[in-house]
Amino acid sequence: MTMRSVKNIKAINENDLRTAGELIDKLRGSVERVIVGKSEVVGLAIVALLAHGHILIEDIPGVGKTVLAKAIAKSVCGDFKRLQCTPDLLPSDVTGTFVYNQATGEFAFRPGPVFANFVLADEINRATPRTQSALLECMEESQVTVERQTMPLPQIFQVIATQNPIEFQGTYPLPEAQKDRFLMRLKLGYLSVEQEVNMSRGQMLAHPIESLESVLTLEDMEWLQNLTRHVFVNEAVSDYMVRLVHASRKDPNILIGASPRGSLGLMRAAQALALMRGRDFVIPDYVRQLALPVLGHRMILKPQAQYAEGALEDVIYDLLSRVNPEPK
Repeated sequence: MTMRSVKNIKAINENDLRTAGELIDKLRGSVERVIVGKSEVVGLAIVALLAHGHILIEDIPGVGKTVLAKAIAKSVCGDFKRLQCTPDLLPSDVTGTFVYNQATGEFAFRPGPVFANFVLADEINRATPRTQSALLECMEESQVTVERQTMPLPQIFQVIATQNPIEFQGTYPLPEAQKDRFLMRLKLGYLSVEQEVNMSRGQMLAHPIESLESVLTLEDMEWLQNLTRHVFVNEAVSDYMVRLVHASRKDPNILIGASPRGSLGLMRAAQALALMRGRDFVIPDYVRQLALPVLGHRMILKPQAQYAEGALEDVIYDLLSRVNPEPK
């Protein structure tokens, strides 16, 4: 990189904010060429990327989950691999394996699809729990251990997983440890009639993702992720995040509250949202905006609460109403 230094960022200046804003706008514009009418979801997906976090996109079939994942990956000039998750997919199909080379008489490691910058795990809940668990180390520690040998993954590494609701046939619910490793869970939902008409007409000749080109380099992305970590979070806002997560562990409607990883994820996401909004500091409103996508999938509601429509959203909004940014 010529104009920007990835290392040794001490404080964010106006030039950093302006440059970051231009890069983020390029990325967002590229993705929104493909994903119509879902600006908020696209924004959250970019927040997760800036925060160096993984994304779980959960929704019914046909609403564009896979397309969103591919649009993000194609917009950044990096290595992209896809895992089509099926019940017969093995852990070695994910991480890679050692193969005997007859010419040399030695075993050589053949890397799996996770050795890429962007990994799409399509319909992840159709893979068996054994195969799902192959992603645990990758997602948390950015490394793979095979046959007692540990190998690092790329600096820019993101898993974008899609899944259909677990009540559909032929699926395996993700365990809590797996879900907790995703920074956000996003839902696309249906388009309006006007949006769906525009989408249909826009794809009459070809899908727009076919002509999508990279707008950011890996160096751009690394700089943005490093800059995100230097967004200032004062003690009051940090305290607010932790108290919000702690409140989820004491709520009468919640069986298991958010983990400490949830507190850290909320902070990282709030830093990324601040950078996207052109600020070098986090405000409490960003925490409130991110509470549902960052914390929702980390909670398990009690049986009497979980079957009501919109129950999870109601519980989180209730937490937000009871926990104030300034402690009483």
